[in-house]
Amino acid sequence: MHDALLDPKVTATLHRLHEAAKGDRWVFLRAAPAALWSVLRGGSILDGITPYLKDAFIPITPEQGKLLYLTARAIDARTIVEFGTSFGISALYLASAARANGGRFIGSEREPGKIAAARRHLAEAGLDGVAEVRDGDAMQTFADLPTPIDLVLLDGVQEPGNVGAILRTAAAAGVGAVLLGPGCADHWAPKVLRAAMGAHFVLPIAA
Repeated sequence: MHDALLDPKVTATLHRLHEAAKGDRWVFLRAAPAALWSVLRGGSILDGITPYLKDAFIPITPEQGKLLYLTARAIDARTIVEFGTSFGISALYLASAARANGGRFIGSEREPGKIAAARRHLAEAGLDGVAEVRDGDAMQTFADLPTPIDLVLLDGVQEPGNVGAILRTAAAAGVGAVLLGPGCADHWAPKVLRAAMGAHFVLPIAA
């Protein structure tokens, strides 16, 4: 199996982004007072830190990225979709697999700065010919996705009801498999199970 991750442009871009992502510690350090204040006012930690997340990578590790890549290659995923592309680290792994499989990667993101960055990083890695990042709510921007969809990655989808709804929709659409990345709600949480309405029994799910 040809290792598309050895492409020099992909390797260089991934190395630079993984190094840049180490700066997340300072983002969350700056967010700590807001998180504490939110809790003291009866809110959640997430409510407090949300304004800071536009600057946070919240990335997968290189090991997790390699696993994503190998999984997509092993199942010969041709259409790969990601909810929550952020700055595009996971997108680089998945788009590399899509290119090697003769397929396409489609991501989604709502934060304008992250959308621009992800598109730029895919172009720097030479993957923009097989990849796109759509702007807006994925449940709307993904309404016209090509089928079949072989692999879906949920990255940082924290609301249990949203995770369940996506799993339910994926099952109905005949998606091949769903992977849950860091920061996602537990797919066995009661709210997820209720919203998924049985998707767990027909859809391969891994976290």
